[in-house]
Amino acid sequence: MISRLFCFYGDDFTGSTDALEALAANGVPSVLFLDPPTEEALAAFPDCRAIGVVGESRSRDPEWMSAHLPGIFGRLKEFGASICQYKVCSTFDSSPQTGSIGRALEIGQEVFTVPFVPVVVAAPHLGRYVLFGNLFAAGGGAVHRIDRHPTMGNHPVTPMCEADLRIHLRRQTGCKIALLDITALRGGCADGKLEELAASGAGAVIFDGLDEQTLAATGRLLWIRAAAAPWFAVGSSGMTQALIHHWRSIGIIAPGFTPETPKAVDRLIVVSGSCSPVTEAQIRWAMANGFAAMRIGSDGSEGIPDAALRELAAGHSVVLYSALGPRDCAGELRGEELGRTIGLLLRELLLRSGVRRAVVAGGDTATHAVRQLGIQALTFVGLLAPGAPLCRSHAPAGEMDGIELVLKGGQVGPVDFFEMVRRGRP
Repeated sequence: MISRLFCFYGDDFTGSTDALEALAANGVPSVLFLDPPTEEALAAFPDCRAIGVVGESRSRDPEWMSAHLPGIFGRLKEFGASICQYKVCSTFDSSPQTGSIGRALEIGQEVFTVPFVPVVVAAPHLGRYVLFGNLFAAGGGAVHRIDRHPTMGNHPVTPMCEADLRIHLRRQTGCKIALLDITALRGGCADGKLEELAASGAGAVIFDGLDEQTLAATGRLLWIRAAAAPWFAVGSSGMTQALIHHWRSIGIIAPGFTPETPKAVDRLIVVSGSCSPVTEAQIRWAMANGFAAMRIGSDGSEGIPDAALRELAAGHSVVLYSALGPRDCAGELRGEELGRTIGLLLRELLLRSGVRRAVVAGGDTATHAVRQLGIQALTFVGLLAPGAPLCRSHAPAGEMDGIELVLKGGQVGPVDFFEMVRRGRP
């Protein structure tokens, strides 16, 4: 049996494919399951060294986490990987009531019986940085402290009102929170400082992160601790990148891996439940450049399938959306109900049109929409924009087998992203 390096649980769908991309695009064979896999399901992917499970905890309360995460984490522990990651978004948006990262951290620490949980949020490749415990994120052509970010500071469900991750996380857990800062990571004393923090009784240690140098230092520190026994950590795809830096430096994975370039398709289906201004700009670009656009109103998808199918039959790509930006997000369909409606609509259009590639925009939307498609797993096809790879669906003996999907977070991608997906390249 091939040795397993890594496993992860993603707190939503878009974040899960972000982690899948970080691994597979760097030469680590990986598979992402929609539910914790059986041994039979695992046997269909014998060469995979990394295994992920899609989650929905980002939109759930701590009670839901207490009921569901212990069993899921226990199953992940059985995979025998050296590190298990609770994959979160690099914007770290969460609250004590919704998507509590603190509660997930507590459960993971208990299941894996680790003395402390590393928390690695910075993802420089996505424009996310942590300095002296404070989170910064790119947006609108500038880098903002997260509580002043034009979108995340006003998120409709989990607004980031505090940039200091120690304070933010302390509101969600009783664990003692410590920080391994940039001066330690760059100053050659990180090993001793981390041991000091662990000895002080810290239940969680936040790592600063700015660039490849700090990521490489972080990856080494994580891997040293995972050598003795499986370790549990919380982090964004920046944490995955940190480990990849170290794996490459010690020869666990080969240098210079180049993923294949996806092929173009003639038509694309885009469905969006995102309220992000980034997605709004992408929808407006699509409208102005040949995509047929239709709004999903308060009555759901009534009347849309036939109209969309006519456009697809005429050779046009389509974009179906519930909102155009944050000021247009007051529709009656929201959250889980909206995601299910969009998922059922997408399934119908894929089956009836013969189109084989689609985009689902919006993290919460994708979490509930993709489960309506009846697929078992996703694997990586190719790179598009950072954090939004093209994936292939696996549905044994199902009509959705081989469908290509991009699950795009609201903040991800350039203005012409949907056309990039259609042609298969930037």
